[in-house]
Amino acid sequence: MKHIFTLILFALVLPSTTVANGIHSSMRYTVDLDTVGKYLNVELEYTSTAPSPEVLLKMPVWAPGYYMIQNFPKHLCDFTATDSEGRSIKWTKEGKNGWRIVLPDNGKAKVRYRIFADEYDVASSRIDSKAAFIAPNGVFMYEEGKKDSPVTISYTVPSNWKSVSTGLLPDKGKLHTYTSPNFDVLYDSPLLMGNHLVKKFRHEGHDYELALETPDGFEESGFEDCFRKIVSTATQIVQDVPYSNYTLIHMGKGLGGLEHLNSQACYTDGSFRFNDRSEWLNYLALTAHEYFHLYNVKTIRPIELGPFDYDREVFTPLLWFSEGITCYYEAQILHRAGLATEEEMYELISKYMRMDERYEGHHHQSLRQTSYDIWLTFLNEDKNYKDVTINYYFRGPAVGLIMDLEIQRLSNKKHSLDDLMRLLYNRYHKAQGRGFNEEEFWTAVDEVAGASMSHIRYIVDNPVDIDYEKYLTPAGLILDRNTWTIKPHN
Repeated sequence: MKHIFTLILFALVLPSTTVANGIHSSMRYTVDLDTVGKYLNVELEYTSTAPSPEVLLKMPVWAPGYYMIQNFPKHLCDFTATDSEGRSIKWTKEGKNGWRIVLPDNGKAKVRYRIFADEYDVASSRIDSKAAFIAPNGVFMYEEGKKDSPVTISYTVPSNWKSVSTGLLPDKGKLHTYTSPNFDVLYDSPLLMGNHLVKKFRHEGHDYELALETPDGFEESGFEDCFRKIVSTATQIVQDVPYSNYTLIHMGKGLGGLEHLNSQACYTDGSFRFNDRSEWLNYLALTAHEYFHLYNVKTIRPIELGPFDYDREVFTPLLWFSEGITCYYEAQILHRAGLATEEEMYELISKYMRMDERYEGHHHQSLRQTSYDIWLTFLNEDKNYKDVTINYYFRGPAVGLIMDLEIQRLSNKKHSLDDLMRLLYNRYHKAQGRGFNEEEFWTAVDEVAGASMSHIRYIVDNPVDIDYEKYLTPAGLILDRNTWTIKPHN
């Protein structure tokens, strides 16, 4: 057993500059990492010049992109509040994720609590003797009504931990210090620290960092070159890059990936040595999927997905587009980047179709409905789940393919699904700084196609069998319904 550092200092400084009529507040977090007990020991120094005698601190109960209530406060224990002299001050718990503190006359308070960090999923924190993955949603509280406060993060790492990786921008001239404009960006910026491999490079005018916890076989795999091609291809589709820097955090063996605007966090197969080409392509597809999400869901997004309400579920009828169409694009990106053949591209799409057609759920639930109900079923399925429900990851890519083909057919090849992505990105994200509602989405679909796409909307809104041949055959594609495999016509 390697030497264990029981305490690692991780400091988060939040100079909340919400200034109105001379009123401002500041928050400074300091967190010690107990790698033996697997606790984050959190200390918050809060100061306010506001006349209010109280402050309500809130902790999120879910993480965007992970559509389930995770109840992060369940990991919290030993909450205390004192004044700047160490004297106890009154506080009360409000609901499951709020703490109301009565401030001293000078507006200064010190809050302490501990977070148990031993969850191995991409939306939760975990600590051991070798590394720490920090998912900020379940660690740091924001002041109610002040999520727009700017954030600065500083930390200290033990001498035998050499690497720290996050998508947050560094604060120039300050060691191990990062800045964030608000809590939404903070919560969207996970951090990995330990002895992982760090590979930094510049590509097409932007800075990139690969943070690989288990890099065995990395150099021989050519993954860096593959990632560059994925980035270039996705950029060609949307024709804009919404970040200044991007960090790819790929951890050890496990399941799951989570997208962020300036990064991605994924558990992997634990090595870059794969048994066959299929495993390699699946890994590249995961990378492409999470990367393309910085467009489709982070910037090209349903209006419900931001600004975020971290207290409760955020329902939208359009997750089938955000997730399912991203599955379609992961295959498209690999093919266009020269990383997968045309046959392999269709096989990546076909494997999703097989899962959808294998079960009876598509006779009972629509794509639209599963977008709502994912909050009930994500990692929480009943035994009859596959009989009465569908998964937008499975049916979504197939609908993405026929949407693409129909847009091309109706527009006489002048437009494709790419044009829809660009229209939504530019009209709503770039021009209006917001997402789109359901009717705006379908209006944009019709606009790009140059004709009504109500027949595709019907497929999305209803539990139906899809006449795939109706759309595939005119495009020169064949569907083998015995194996549910799409192939180009020879």
